[in-house]
Amino acid sequence: MGSPRFPKKKYSRPLKLWNKERLDEESPFMKEFGLKNKQEYWRTTSLLRKFTAQAKRLIALRGEQAEIEKKQLLDKLVSLGVITKEASLDEVLGLTVKDFLVRRLQTVVFKKKFSHSISQSRQFISHRHIKIGDKIITSPSYLVPLVLEEQVTFVENSALSKPDHPERVIKEVTEVPDAE
Repeated sequence: MGSPRFPKKKYSRPLKLWNKERLDEESPFMKEFGLKNKQEYWRTTSLLRKFTAQAKRLIALRGEQAEIEKKQLLDKLVSLGVITKEASLDEVLGLTVKDFLVRRLQTVVFKKKFSHSISQSRQFISHRHIKIGDKIITSPSYLVPLVLEEQVTFVENSALSKPDHPERVIKEVTEVPDAE
């Protein structure tokens, strides 16, 4: 069962930590999605690996139980917003890490223009300024289901919930007329 004080790791690290090709592959994701450390990237790759392995296993299986499991897998990925409703198991094999990183709460908050930067959106989440529906979520790596994406808002009693808060004011670039 395990100790509640020491939860099981949800990722596996690479065998060679200082492999240049792997580091060059990971670094754009670290910057683009504002990941705190490599463990967040490895956790996402492990999640992707789990879904692709399950899809490979289900492609090979036949029978009633296999069809039920295929439907459950596809429904789970559709609810996360990673694939469309018409997708098949072959399209699950074509998923990338970026497909899952886009669904993180940190990225959704930034894309909804609640923050000026991806790192600021992480700060808003960890400082309990963001909620989904009625629940305050403090984990920037939370995968936002597609149906709940519209319910991502600021907490009512947060100072950031006011539209005139200095951090919420989006600086618009105005065109300077040509002086002729």
